[in-house]
Amino acid sequence: MAMDQECDDFRAYVMARGPALLRAAYQLTGHPADAEDLLQAALAKTYLAWDRIQDRAALDGYVRRAMVNINISWWRRRKLEEYPSEELPEAAVWDFTEYDQGHEFLEEALGRLPDRMRAAIVLRYYEDMTEPEIAQVLGISVGTVKSTVSRGMAKLRGDLDATPPSRTPASAAQP
Repeated sequence: MAMDQECDDFRAYVMARGPALLRAAYQLTGHPADAEDLLQAALAKTYLAWDRIQDRAALDGYVRRAMVNINISWWRRRKLEEYPSEELPEAAVWDFTEYDQGHEFLEEALGRLPDRMRAAIVLRYYEDMTEPEIAQVLGISVGTVKSTVSRGMAKLRGDLDATPPSRTPASAAQP
């Protein structure tokens, strides 16, 4: 009987908090399918520990921490999929007059950041964690968190002036 109640409690928690947790997972991974996989893995770990979690108010933190830890494990297993090239592509001039969807542009820019840099920025600005908390979650020093977030923000700012990959260059749009 108690097991049925625990299952119902867990199901209710997932139904209530699932969308918010999926958004956090998407911010960590940058890909919808990866976000779903990450959230599912974190919820599986949470379900296994459900009877040991005493503070139900801290469940979101528990799941977010599990997502960050799982995501870090996945980074470490991932092979290098991009290789440097000897030639850089030419930069195009982009027409932003029709591009007013800042949120989509930010999502794309976040997706182009390296995994650890994206995680540090998401934890800092989306999850509103302090630098020491981020350092503890990512297993790096506070100084590394500061420099990673600083470099990431510089890259994001640079993306505002650079080429958004899914848009058409103004020079290509003109006959």
